[in-house]
Amino acid sequence: MKKLSITLVLATAGLLAIQAQNQGGISKEMLSDIQKAQQSTPVNKALANAISGISIDELAKNYQSAARPIDNNFSIETRKQSITNQKSSGRCWMFSGLNVLRSNYMQKADSVSIEFSQAYLFFWDQLEKANLMLQGVIDNAKKPIDDPVVRFFFHHPISDGGTFCGVADLAPKYGIVPSDIQPETYTSDNTSKARSLISSKLREFGLQLREMVAKKQSQGAINKAKTQMLAQIYHMLELTLGKPVEKFTYTFKDKNGKPLGQPKEYTPLSFYEEVVGGPLKGTFIMVMNDPRHDYYKTYEIEYDRHTYDGSNWCYLNLPMEEIEKLAIASLKDGRKMYSSYDVGKLLDRKRGFASLENFDYGSVFDTTFGMDKAQRIATFDSGSTHAMTLTAVDLDAKGNPLKWKVENSWGANSGQQGYLIMTADWFREYMFRLVVNKKYVPENILKAYETKPVMLMPDDPLFLPDE
Repeated sequence: MKKLSITLVLATAGLLAIQAQNQGGISKEMLSDIQKAQQSTPVNKALANAISGISIDELAKNYQSAARPIDNNFSIETRKQSITNQKSSGRCWMFSGLNVLRSNYMQKADSVSIEFSQAYLFFWDQLEKANLMLQGVIDNAKKPIDDPVVRFFFHHPISDGGTFCGVADLAPKYGIVPSDIQPETYTSDNTSKARSLISSKLREFGLQLREMVAKKQSQGAINKAKTQMLAQIYHMLELTLGKPVEKFTYTFKDKNGKPLGQPKEYTPLSFYEEVVGGPLKGTFIMVMNDPRHDYYKTYEIEYDRHTYDGSNWCYLNLPMEEIEKLAIASLKDGRKMYSSYDVGKLLDRKRGFASLENFDYGSVFDTTFGMDKAQRIATFDSGSTHAMTLTAVDLDAKGNPLKWKVENSWGANSGQQGYLIMTADWFREYMFRLVVNKKYVPENILKAYETKPVMLMPDDPLFLPDE
């Protein structure tokens, strides 16, 4: 009797599996049709042999385009400065932001050459993000563990990534220091292991805080526990990134390394006041190009910020033509800008050249890749992945951009001696964010920026942090 029951159960399960396969799985008939569609031609055989031995990019490279020399002449170009290197870290947003700040200072002090410490500000960024996660868990502790907001904090307890908003929140609060005062460490250059360990500890702490709230412990006890938890995170950061500088003596140098003036004692905040001045908030707007949403409206995402009491990421959505006008106005005045891109798309990394003509993947695979920018964003096929500093534009006789140039943070030996050059059509397809000083922004756009933002979900594809 038992054997018969088992046999019936197995037979029923097999029948259900076949029915499920017929309803949406790959049936034998479907697989046969798929295989019949394959063409066994000498060309396909040659392609398969070629792809098995070299990279797809090498095979798809448009050699007519690659053979042409890259035009390095730009009608508008800002002052060059030393190239930085983020190495194996996701801190491009910080490198670009600090590059903008030092460029602004060197424009005022023409003979000075300086680089700011990313390791110093990264320490405070990681501590502040740890606090944001723990406080977010406390504030949402009465929600179930699978609530989208709670899941967001446990899924993303800490990260390297961010935007210029992080520089605007952190630098005025903690100050900045020169790079030779607080240099990089192995971990600041290679962040993945420490980030993984700190993330694990924060998740553990988050569960403990949820339990304290569930047991209705006092707010004072919860705050004390959070402070002790942050002390542990601080300890881990000190060991891996170094103790943050509190006071230092510094002498400014010219581009040849010769001292300018006498040594002076600073704190990070007094140094910030000297080289940057007042607050950054309120001096700039962030704009983006997202064809999925209405233009001339602002969009915001909650919790995806650097400090608990800081600013959510907020952007004004503009057509690319408007963004180009803002960028050109800033560059004409010698001002570099924070900007971000989907840098991996159609980039010839060795040549440091981004062009829609660099690679012909369609011909290799006998197909087309036909999504437009809005479709690529909506399906997570494209989005802002990397921040760089916009430094130059080449204009035609009518004032239209022909190509753009960015200062990258992949080291001086990458691309065009540390820079990337982008064609105008590539720029329109794969450029996403721009931070521009308000003095270069027309009144109508400033007015649009002040409108109440539309709140978007934390997993919106365009709000992924720049890394």
